[in-house]
Amino acid sequence: MKQRLSPDLFHLPVEQIKNGFFSDSYFLRTQEILVKDHHHPRVLMQVFQRQNAVVCGLDEAIAIIKKCAHDPDSLVIHALYDGDQVEPWETVLTIEGDLANFSHLETVYLGSLSRQSKIATNVRRVVQAANGKPVLFFPSRFDHYAVQAADGYAAHIGGVFGVSTPANGSIWGAEALGTIPHALISAYAGDTVRATKAFDAHTDRRIGRVALVDFSNDCVATALAVAREMGDTLSAVRLDTADTLIDASVLPYMGTFKPTGVCPQLVINVRQALDREGFNHVKIMVSGGFNVERIKQFEATNVPVDVYAVGSSLFNDNINFTADVVMVDGKPGGKVGRMYRPNPRLSLVK
Repeated sequence: MKQRLSPDLFHLPVEQIKNGFFSDSYFLRTQEILVKDHHHPRVLMQVFQRQNAVVCGLDEAIAIIKKCAHDPDSLVIHALYDGDQVEPWETVLTIEGDLANFSHLETVYLGSLSRQSKIATNVRRVVQAANGKPVLFFPSRFDHYAVQAADGYAAHIGGVFGVSTPANGSIWGAEALGTIPHALISAYAGDTVRATKAFDAHTDRRIGRVALVDFSNDCVATALAVAREMGDTLSAVRLDTADTLIDASVLPYMGTFKPTGVCPQLVINVRQALDREGFNHVKIMVSGGFNVERIKQFEATNVPVDVYAVGSSLFNDNINFTADVVMVDGKPGGKVGRMYRPNPRLSLVK
């Protein structure tokens, strides 16, 4: 049975939302006019978007309504569940009651739905492209820190294996994952082996030992050096070669493919080198510019990747939600082209 998150899990600035701080001004004026004119029709607000998508942000939208409407107990809410696959124009949420009670919330709940559905949809597409291999959610450095908790929850709904910040996992109770940054290797004078050994010596044993091996632009040599030093303790190596560089091990193969960045030949070279020396247990994680199309290409040609770490592409595109009043006092009341679209999949929110 599907469950909803408690509204209390969302750290909402309730008073600011109630006061309209985050609302488009015309929604505030609508509320003011209705109150001053003593005009309180009972409306049905209908919410939809225009793509095939994974809907997410509904639980936060519900929390916004329940905590920030002026009289939430008088409202009737029906909604799908976070993670439901939706079609264009499908109704995902309805709110029924006095418009003056919740007009100020439209900007806020639509924003939550739009952002979280975008991320959940993008993650779901990447996860499907990865054919069951773990996908890590690593884009938090590319946006404002305040959105990390909601983004991480949306990524979880999309099917991501792990996230990179504590905030990302805070709503769904996940611990942050992470490897070694280039900065740590720099701090050890570019010595990847030394940096990895320091990581191993001072990091919780529950955390997998994953070495970042592109610092010197010779992933094969660095991966072997770390594996020889770490032995069975090393769980994986991460390849993160910049798209402007050609790894030393790829140079002899140039001529028939794009050789820059983390290309298939680089992954193959590292896998073969590790296997030749008996390090078959060491997995290969790739990062740096991966998206759905690139992952599909890797999977179609059986590139020996074990884990995909995906960043900024998970923030691409937009999924825009719209809210319309479609019924007024039990009668059709929407603008031309926006009729009531009942959806039997909606459930009453209690």
